[in-house]
Amino acid sequence: MAHIHELIDWTATAFIVHKDRVLIREHDKYGWWIGVGGHVELDEHPLDTIKRECLEEVGLIVTIPGDDSKPAAETSSHDGTDKVSPLQPPRHMNIHHINETHQHLDLIYYATSSTDEVIPEKPTDKWVWLTAEEVSTHPEISEQTKSYALGALEAVGLKN
Repeated sequence: MAHIHELIDWTATAFIVHKDRVLIREHDKYGWWIGVGGHVELDEHPLDTIKRECLEEVGLIVTIPGDDSKPAAETSSHDGTDKVSPLQPPRHMNIHHINETHQHLDLIYYATSSTDEVIPEKPTDKWVWLTAEEVSTHPEISEQTKSYALGALEAVGLKN
């Protein structure tokens, strides 16, 4: 999706775990090794962004542990007048600069998949499933991304 605002956009990212491995992909535009994610669309819940992006980018149906969100129509505030949709807190947040004038405010979640069969969006996409040891020693993954990936493995690994 195109940028919604010229200065900053919301994004959502998932570090997907299957058994004892986490999926890391190389961003096709920036060359960064990161989780799977993208822009939160104007009418979209961030957890729906993650589910959509995981399906689009790597062909995986994911579960976000602790996701008990309901559509806004099913929930209301204490006085019943305002419709409220709870947002599960992300595991991490960051803001990263895309260029001199644009930033992304990223909500980072951990997710699981019942399979490790990736169906990449484009044949040139690069991705890899890594164990904790492989994440730790991978020379192209930033320390920040390593901390997110290792956190996901610790929190939700071998539970799916």
